[in-house]
Amino acid sequence: MEDFEIVELYWDRDENAIAQSELKYGKYCGTIARNILFNREDTEECVNDTWIRAWQSIPPNRPENLGAYLGKITRNLALNMYEKMNAQKRGSNQTRLCLDELSEVLGHESDVQQHLDLSVLTDTINRFLGTIDAEARKIFVRRYWYMSSVNEIAWRYHITPGKVKMSLLRTRNYLKDYLRKEGYEI
Repeated sequence: MEDFEIVELYWDRDENAIAQSELKYGKYCGTIARNILFNREDTEECVNDTWIRAWQSIPPNRPENLGAYLGKITRNLALNMYEKMNAQKRGSNQTRLCLDELSEVLGHESDVQQHLDLSVLTDTINRFLGTIDAEARKIFVRRYWYMSSVNEIAWRYHITPGKVKMSLLRTRNYLKDYLRKEGYEI
């Protein structure tokens, strides 16, 4: 079923919208949640909550890209769940590593929330991503959006983990410079 048809099911308040969303995007959302939570039960709960949030938010929202919309809901739910749990006891701590790496550029989460308008920051980062080459952009997004490990990224793009680490380091440094030029205090 096409995305626009699934969105129409939501607008018609047809419960089949949830089944179709799960069928088409269940694995995708599960991967996003699993990369953050590292726990099967928590991942399943997060994905199930995604369908509830989608049901509650469509309408009034009419997403043009349903996959990205559901992925964003899943990611936000997983990050919220992660914050509520004692993450030090879980998985390989990939989430904490990703957040720590980005805090070098953006500051600590509380600083970012207190001092920056996050929607403007998001737009700025999106513009920045448009200035870097495709490979660096894919690696950066895979690491900091999907929270993939360095080894997963290396495997996915057929490169060495060292190349992934170097690309991430350079991209974070470019991002830091870019944000400074845009007027952000780092």
